Amino acid sequence: MSAVRAALRLSWRDMLRAKGRSALIMIMVGLPVLAVTALFTLNATTEVTMREQLTSRLGEVADARIVTFPKGKVLEQDFAGNSAIEKDAGPLAMQPWPPGDVAALVKGRLIPYDMGTVSVLLPEGHDWADSLLLDLRDPLARGVRRLVEGRFPAAPGEVAVTPALVDAGVRVGGTIGVTRRDAPARVVGVMEHPTRPGIREVAALPGATLEEDGEESGVGWLAETPAPLSLADVARLNRQGLLVASRAVIEDEPRPDYGYGLSFDEGASWAAVGAVLIVTETALLAGPAFAVGLRRRGRELALIAAQGGSAAHLRLVVLADGLLLGGVAAALGTAGGIGVGLLAESIAARTLDWQSGPPEIPWPQVLGVALLGLVSALAAALVPAVSAARQDPVQVLAGRSAEARGRPARPLPGLVLAVLGLGAVALAAWKGDVAATVASIRLSVVASSIPLVFGLVALMPWLVQITGRWAARLPLPLRLSVRDAGRHRTRTASAVAAVMAATMGAVAIGIGYSSSHAVRMLQYPGETPPGTLWISAPGTDDGTWAKVKAEAERLMPGAALVPGPLALDAKGRELRLTVQQVPKGCGKCPVTIRDLPAGDDRLLAFLQGRRDPVAAAALASGKAVVFDPRLMRGDKVEVSAWRSTGGEAAARFTVPAVLATAGDPSQGGGVLPASAVTAAGIRTAERRLFADRTERQLTGAMYALSEKVSLHATTNHEQELLLTLSAALALAVVVVLGGTFAATGLAVADMRRDLDTLSAVGGRPLTRRLVVASQAGYVAGLGALTGLPGGLLVGLALSWPTGGTTRWTGLSGFDVVFVSGSVPWLYLAALVVGVPALAALLAGLCARTRLVLARRVT
Repeated sequence: MSAVRAALRLSWRDMLRAKGRSALIMIMVGLPVLAVTALFTLNATTEVTMREQLTSRLGEVADARIVTFPKGKVLEQDFAGNSAIEKDAGPLAMQPWPPGDVAALVKGRLIPYDMGTVSVLLPEGHDWADSLLLDLRDPLARGVRRLVEGRFPAAPGEVAVTPALVDAGVRVGGTIGVTRRDAPARVVGVMEHPTRPGIREVAALPGATLEEDGEESGVGWLAETPAPLSLADVARLNRQGLLVASRAVIEDEPRPDYGYGLSFDEGASWAAVGAVLIVTETALLAGPAFAVGLRRRGRELALIAAQGGSAAHLRLVVLADGLLLGGVAAALGTAGGIGVGLLAESIAARTLDWQSGPPEIPWPQVLGVALLGLVSALAAALVPAVSAARQDPVQVLAGRSAEARGRPARPLPGLVLAVLGLGAVALAAWKGDVAATVASIRLSVVASSIPLVFGLVALMPWLVQITGRWAARLPLPLRLSVRDAGRHRTRTASAVAAVMAATMGAVAIGIGYSSSHAVRMLQYPGETPPGTLWISAPGTDDGTWAKVKAEAERLMPGAALVPGPLALDAKGRELRLTVQQVPKGCGKCPVTIRDLPAGDDRLLAFLQGRRDPVAAAALASGKAVVFDPRLMRGDKVEVSAWRSTGGEAAARFTVPAVLATAGDPSQGGGVLPASAVTAAGIRTAERRLFADRTERQLTGAMYALSEKVSLHATTNHEQELLLTLSAALALAVVVVLGGTFAATGLAVADMRRDLDTLSAVGGRPLTRRLVVASQAGYVAGLGALTGLPGGLLVGLALSWPTGGTTRWTGLSGFDVVFVSGSVPWLYLAALVVGVPALAALLAGLCARTRLVLARRVT
């Protein structure tokens, strides 16, 4: 025990003396702990359980909330009363239930309680808000909303709003326009939702006209019953057409927090894989930093050995560095992660309208992450500890190199592990259970890649040794750097392995996500260019449609607005004009339904992004223009007109078609000539507008004109792909630069005498910079080149069962429709070429060129 105490005291003194190196190690160990702890805390706090939602739904007093369905319906609901399906198609009775009928089934006190949405007029324009019709002054409603300012509504013309609407410009004492008619309502108070602090909500008394034209979206009641409603009571009320959220049922449910997502075993497996990868990456990154400390403390350790310290004592001193620095870093990372997670949750809940529960710290996971950080620090200090025990005290005290000459590196163990890893990855991808979930298949591929990672790590000393033999053929700066790296391959191999692991992970993520994106775009191409807005208004008259167009022009000045006809049935309801898309070469594969809008050459130019005279002439002659050959049957397209209510198609007709090029690679669909639609006996009217961008307040403004206006925006999936790849690249840059600079700093310390000698014999400062830059470029370049093939293989394996294949259950079982691996070459070039070049450039710019004369001991 006295030896451990002495080692810890020496480590504490060295930590205070070498503050920069100690801070570097603690950052490398503490940052992953902080990040993961923050994510765990954020996730636990934002996961609001059904029990935690009881206050916002039932308040503190009520026993149940009742929602009425049409009489005669038999319901089957979830245990929490959030949703239900109708099991019986009995007689419809759409009129609201009289209070007496509900009170006859639910004994106790009932007060009206309805929820919905409403259009509100804000200073920034029209927008949506949730609506709450409940007398919040009633003792039965206590706790449903918390009063922040003013008072709750007491008259039909009064409302209370949430802080999110106050941030949008609403003030207590002022008015707010509600409904399509912008009916003025006086704001008398500010209230807060217990679990959604960022929600936009308006509360009024029951009977206030917040729903449009007095149409009720459903009649609800808040109930206080003589006895708690049991499961049997809920089932009895379901048979009468009542949806019930019972406090007793929710509180007694043994597992009220279940939901969709990963299973427990699957989530635990992901956590185990992540733990192994985090420990490995952190150890590889912090290893060179501990090696720097060993180099700086070489004389101190040599004195300990000269005074009788054993090899075990020297190992203990270096491991004490890992224990002390890792422990402090883990503690600081845990405390910082909890604070960051709670702060991020409070900001996100208010600004992004996330669910927000009471502050919750998942201590088992948090303490496990802290232990993980400590273990990674000890693992990073293990190799320097072994090196410290092997160093020659006489050489160190004489001022010569402290690193003992190691044995020749053996590639066989690394090759065996790498081959086993390759086989495991291939087997996991090819033999994955086709009935398994996508997440479980990905998990098996990632878990199978761990032996491959360790195999490449074990190969690093051999690769460094092999490349060191080529130094004689290189220019002077590279020759000095590569020779020095080969001579000190222990610290070089650790940094190169860290870069390799980061590059391999970034490449695998890039290929896997890019492949998923490519297949998704191939299966479900958009009908319009990304970022396009559709505005449709079936069932409106010409006057209302003119107002819709004028409002769109006012809110989107300078936008390209293209009107188009809409197919309508005899009652003015919209008809969807669809074409079946069948994959080529697979006769029994499921078809995909694609919508084709009708229009003229203006719409065609809008969808193509240019003027195409050939396609425009074909459209004018009555031919359809399509952008996907899978939509065509020979030289025609078969169109079906479907009512929104489903069932049989209202009409089917065939139109001659030509193939053209869309304005975006992710685009499919095409344009039907309006003449062909009318020739099929279908009435058309200009009730659709296409815009090349959208505005936030447009939805509320359109709804304020008519409830029959609908909007649909085409997602820009290319931006999502770019953001994902950019995030992966940024993370890889941080890891690569961290490992590279740690190894380069140690290399410069080891090469200081060589660099000084180089300057003394006439070497220019530029040459010294080139040597340092070459050292950084060598470490980052070798790691990137080694991680590239491993990442390619793992990425293609991830794309095989998830992003790159489509499976379908047919009469003959599961069939592979197609396989596609999309490789983002520009992204890979940035990883393999750009990042090492950036590391070399930054290292060269930051290199010290001042000559420091030192006495050489012989």
